[in-house]
Amino acid sequence: MAELAPTLTRINAVAMVAGTIIGASIFVQPSEIARHLATPLDVMLVWLACGVLTLFGALVCAELASAFPRTGGLYVFLREAFSPLAGFLWGWAMFWTMHTGIIAAIATVFARYAAQLVGVGDTGIRLIAVGVILALSALNYVGVRAGSRVQTALTIAKILAIAFVVLAGLVIAGSDLDSFTGGEHHDLTPTRYSEFLLAMVAGLFAYGGWHMVTYTAGETVMPARTIPAALIAGIAIVTVCYVAMNVLYLAVLPLETVRTSTRIAADAADALVGRGGASAMAGLVMLSSLGGLTGIVLTGPRVYYSMAGDGLAFRWLDHVHPVYRTPSRAIVAQAVWASVLAATGAYRELFTRVIYTEWLFFALMAFGVFLLRRRPDYQPAYRTWGYPVVPAVFIVVSLVIVINQIVRAPFEALTGLGMVAAGVPVYYLAIAARSRS
Repeated sequence: MAELAPTLTRINAVAMVAGTIIGASIFVQPSEIARHLATPLDVMLVWLACGVLTLFGALVCAELASAFPRTGGLYVFLREAFSPLAGFLWGWAMFWTMHTGIIAAIATVFARYAAQLVGVGDTGIRLIAVGVILALSALNYVGVRAGSRVQTALTIAKILAIAFVVLAGLVIAGSDLDSFTGGEHHDLTPTRYSEFLLAMVAGLFAYGGWHMVTYTAGETVMPARTIPAALIAGIAIVTVCYVAMNVLYLAVLPLETVRTSTRIAADAADALVGRGGASAMAGLVMLSSLGGLTGIVLTGPRVYYSMAGDGLAFRWLDHVHPVYRTPSRAIVAQAVWASVLAATGAYRELFTRVIYTEWLFFALMAFGVFLLRRRPDYQPAYRTWGYPVVPAVFIVVSLVIVINQIVRAPFEALTGLGMVAAGVPVYYLAIAARSRS
């Protein structure tokens, strides 16, 4: 199997973590979270809790990345801790629904905001979404260094832009923190706990993508050290940005407006500077979406490339371009399927039914640390801080989120699990075909 060239530095890795997470969600998800909660303080607590839980997952992921610094990330971790089937099901769900669905969703968000500037309809939005997917795929096709440089630059730009917007907004608004004590108050009944968990699901979606930097371990300089440091630093940056943005939203808008808004960032901008503020915020959303999309497009094909090398995907996907040193065919395959999802709008139903199942895999990943530490040949360069409490808490919360989703939306949840389980017969067919060859 041809190998990929290690060119990604620590700065590139930190930017990949922060830039991939900070996409479009922070500009839309606050409304989803607020709909489940009674007070602004509850809202801020959810964002902080999601940041802490994400950090716990990253600490676990960092240990596994230091033990298995290979291209493929979570696929490799699940394969090594459990079996090739566990890794295959992750890759299966990634390609057909989760990862390509994220690409299609963020590209569509970018296209919707772009459409406001150029004045196109639904067909134009879909064409723009497909165009940006193909353009970023082409960028990554010609070299991981080119893609990572663009992604790093976009990440730095959007973090600086977020900092400016928050500081300027709080100055204009007078940072009236009295708004944080408003809202209704309810006892902590089982229903309220369930609503809090649903709000966390929405929040964790906004934090999604923290693990993707591990997919590029084979192209990272000193991955056993670089990736753990990047995970911790990147998530810390994201948490600060997310909390700051929500402080701004809640300082300038009533909680009821936050709950009902379909364009929370634009409404906050209009409240601050009047009509026209939304146009400036649209530019920030587009910048942020593009930066997140660049990292997501870059990382995914590395998993399919690694699976192909193990004989668990079409063998031609393990091809490395002789000039650009990228998994070129895997990049093309991802671009084609993500474009189909974006062009047809099919990603919406697939994505919403399957995205929560990634937390089952995250729970498995964390449980894998307990199993691997019993093996004498397991020698990670970094060990999870707070072990065994941190991975245990991460496992429990991950499973509670999944169970709560099943209880609240059983049909959709079971349909999503069925989509993942459909990969089982495909796996055994692939094993049988490999043994015959």
